[in-house]
Amino acid sequence: MSLPKSQPLTYAGAGVDIEAGNRAVHLMKQAVRSTFRPGVLADIGGFGGLFALEPGKYREPVLVSGTDGVGTKLRVAQLTGIHNTIGIDAVAMCVNDILVQGAEPLFFLDYLAVGKLVPERVADIVSGVAEGCRQAGCALIGGETAEMPGFYAEEEYDIAGFAVGIVDRSKIIDGKSIAAGDRVIGLPSSGLHSNGYSLARKALLEVAGYRVDTYVQQLGRTVGEELLTPTRIYVKTVLPLLERFEIKGLAHITGGGLTENIPRILPREVKVVLDRAAWPVPPVFRLIQQIGRVAEEEMLRTFNMGIGMVLVVPPQQAPAVLQELDKRGEAAYLIGRVEAGDPLVEYTNG
Repeated sequence: MSLPKSQPLTYAGAGVDIEAGNRAVHLMKQAVRSTFRPGVLADIGGFGGLFALEPGKYREPVLVSGTDGVGTKLRVAQLTGIHNTIGIDAVAMCVNDILVQGAEPLFFLDYLAVGKLVPERVADIVSGVAEGCRQAGCALIGGETAEMPGFYAEEEYDIAGFAVGIVDRSKIIDGKSIAAGDRVIGLPSSGLHSNGYSLARKALLEVAGYRVDTYVQQLGRTVGEELLTPTRIYVKTVLPLLERFEIKGLAHITGGGLTENIPRILPREVKVVLDRAAWPVPPVFRLIQQIGRVAEEEMLRTFNMGIGMVLVVPPQQAPAVLQELDKRGEAAYLIGRVEAGDPLVEYTNG
């Protein structure tokens, strides 16, 4: 069999530009180094990230790990051409998850897959990851950028994150001590966070016909600005509370909303009753519900509805927790109580 004559093949000719990858690493170095904290033992560029645990700080140290992505929120970043915030979401989804175990985030790694490696775009994305790490107090000690032509379109990319934290075994928060009479405190979200975007995009971009640059009076900004608002990172709000108060349970309100996430931390014999009038619901949720004619139950099991983190505390400590948060300029709401029953969430209206 005779093969057709052609030019010699190269990796760059096949769509993978090693030089562009090297340039991307150079552009991101400063942002990555800005996240380093005590314990980081190696600069970026090695085959693995090294992190030393501080000796004597923990009696029985337990490592807590989490991984997540940001779902179809990525499509909004690609539509707007704004790429320097989506990395915050990647960090937030991971560190908030390990925080609910009582863990302090130590370090983070990211995985970025792109259709075409544009160094400036990659640097923008990683700058967001670095900002998320700074907000969480953890180090960005490693990552991978994979150029995958033919698998992703040139403008497409995906990102996933991996976080590792630490907690003393005796201080692990698992919800087992939650009992009837306990109070439920909600910390507000910054908006949609990184969940429900398939429904949100369907309602806003398809049914309503908005563009990402459409200004919506009800939101007070463009659709793109609203949808790209980064997920709130709760680490520096919650960790100090763990030192002063008995926090019996924590729930990160992600996909599944309040309805599905709170029962994950409840013992078998109790339920949570939430007062829907106890906290303000950001306008974006009502806009989506109105445009899509979405049932209230569907909203509550899809979106966070304005509450991104839930704390369960003993009744006698709830006022002091709220006072402490208020003193620090943090909004917080007493949104419900724990009662005897099956482990689920019920809603009341005042």
